[in-house]
Amino acid sequence: MATVTEARAASVMCAYNSINGQPACANEFLLQDQLRNKWKFQGYVVSDCDAVLNVFRDHHFTKTQPEASALAIQRGMDNECIDFAKVKDDHDYRPYYEAYKQGFLKESEIDIALIRLFTARMKLGMFDPPEMVPFTKISESLLDGPQNRTLARNLANESMVLLKNDGVLPLKTSGVKIAVIGPLADQTPVLLGNYNGIPTHSVSVLEGMRAEFRGAQIRFVPGTQFLSKEVSPVPAELLTTDGKPGVRASYYSMKNRFAFSSSATKQSPLATRTEPGIGVATAALPAEVAKSDSVIVSWEATLTPQATGEYNLGFKGDGFFRVSLDDKTVILAYHTNGVETKVGPAHLEQGKAYALKIDYQRAEGATEPGQLVWSKIDRRPSPAALAAAKDVDVVVAVVGITSELEGEEMPVSEEGFKGGDRTSLDLPKPEQDLLESVAAAGKPLVVVLMNGSALSVNWVKEHANAILEAWYSGEEGGAAIAQTLAGVNNPAGRLPVTFYTGVEQLPAFEDYSMSNRTYRYFKGAPLYPFGYGLSYAKFEYSNVKLSANNLRAGDPLNVDADVKNTSARDGDEVVELYLTYPNLPGAPIRALCGFTRVHVRPGETKHVDVTLNPRDLSHVNEVGDRIIAPGSYKLSVGGGQPGTVAPVVETNLTITGEAHLPE
Repeated sequence: MATVTEARAASVMCAYNSINGQPACANEFLLQDQLRNKWKFQGYVVSDCDAVLNVFRDHHFTKTQPEASALAIQRGMDNECIDFAKVKDDHDYRPYYEAYKQGFLKESEIDIALIRLFTARMKLGMFDPPEMVPFTKISESLLDGPQNRTLARNLANESMVLLKNDGVLPLKTSGVKIAVIGPLADQTPVLLGNYNGIPTHSVSVLEGMRAEFRGAQIRFVPGTQFLSKEVSPVPAELLTTDGKPGVRASYYSMKNRFAFSSSATKQSPLATRTEPGIGVATAALPAEVAKSDSVIVSWEATLTPQATGEYNLGFKGDGFFRVSLDDKTVILAYHTNGVETKVGPAHLEQGKAYALKIDYQRAEGATEPGQLVWSKIDRRPSPAALAAAKDVDVVVAVVGITSELEGEEMPVSEEGFKGGDRTSLDLPKPEQDLLESVAAAGKPLVVVLMNGSALSVNWVKEHANAILEAWYSGEEGGAAIAQTLAGVNNPAGRLPVTFYTGVEQLPAFEDYSMSNRTYRYFKGAPLYPFGYGLSYAKFEYSNVKLSANNLRAGDPLNVDADVKNTSARDGDEVVELYLTYPNLPGAPIRALCGFTRVHVRPGETKHVDVTLNPRDLSHVNEVGDRIIAPGSYKLSVGGGQPGTVAPVVETNLTITGEAHLPE
């Protein structure tokens, strides 16, 4: 809400799901009542890609697609996302034209959307002479210049959350032997998460360690095949077409980015021929294919394995690709960050014939012809990992999950994951086994977690000497992780989510009530609480003062406090303010109502002053109204939630009267 009402966001996206029986991109409550009326939104609404098609095709909310498209416009959607590729026909706007001709959509309703869209374009200077537009004066070289890479490094450093440290951190940067173990240590796509831009260069954890620990001996061992990219090409002699060596290659004109999940390749191909292998062409492409700037190649063949076993089967390419076996999708990539290898599990039997199909569209400017790859699955920790752990002073294990496991609509079926969703909060078993294996060496163990959602690392909390939560930390993430382990960066990040001990602490997924959900209503003891994070420095709080200990509902509240660094090293401290509520219907147990980040030198005391506006002191009652209720509250100021290990100081606050706030 604040991004719209306070930051004045100019564009909002409507989603795929349905709310109160209406699809989000045709939802009166969301787009009209809330967004336009109550939040006074003045910008334009863009649909999630295919969300307007979903209104008819998937939600069956209307009888036809033109009716669905018209309804989306009428409810407040202005700009439909339907394609990634360049459109050369009228399939994008045809439903709106049909809706107009059939009387579902008025020209005046189309005008409303056009006014919003052209207003945005005018604000961007798209109709002004270039010399009047400040954006034209920004050189492309600045996008990846030193200043922005430094910014990326600083952001990554500030995001590091130290969950545990028994004193093993910071590590010495010279004169020590370090084993870097884990499948994610030398990978860079994991740094970028989902729906990301593509940096010119990303720093892996291994690269960062080698740069920061130049005086140390570093040995790297992946330790497990899980999430590893160690694969080999599938031999061409295992692929046949009509009993003869080779694959059938069919070339299609790509209509939209969802071709892999629709009937795009059911059209007539531009050309079909037999080729010696996947991505291996012996002759130039036919003219009708070569002149098309948007083509999918679909390779089909019979795969006959020579050995029975569990395999990782996949593809190495740059762009969009899908690998299917007997009409079942093994791996799907909507986009890649340059050339990437993606694999999925497949059980193959010796001598059995499998129908193999690969769809591939290279990214613009890409030259990678594509390659079918595989490897035999062996999830056991490698003996090399344990051997390395025995021969060093400290083990740094880099484990976690990636955007290949958690994401949107993905053909993933690993233990703990299904379709891009998570069925468990635990660390994947192969990585858990790896950690237990290297811990048996008896050397200090530092665990670096890389993930986009919470992990129930119960064993790690109990047995590791230190835990650094590094998230998907961006292009400079590996450098920031290494600097944090070395103490060059003093971590001050805080958990933005609760780390539970497991899914058993959570309500059923279908239960939409807030009871026992999130830190605000959770009554149990989490693994690590929301707002938690350690530092190499120590801080204490004092002199908390309120502008009014008896506050009239609707008035702002000023909070003053002193933060002292009682350690011998400087560092940032994130000051968190929590309001603990009286027992009121619908009220949370507590809620973060403010925070600020300060840098404090050794022995220094910093004064902080935070103003809480009426909304910061409110809650939503059981009937859905946002109110400031009378009663006795507690306000805490400190490095985390009250009742945790964080240093905090609490004071009492009484609110008199009641105030209702707009939604």
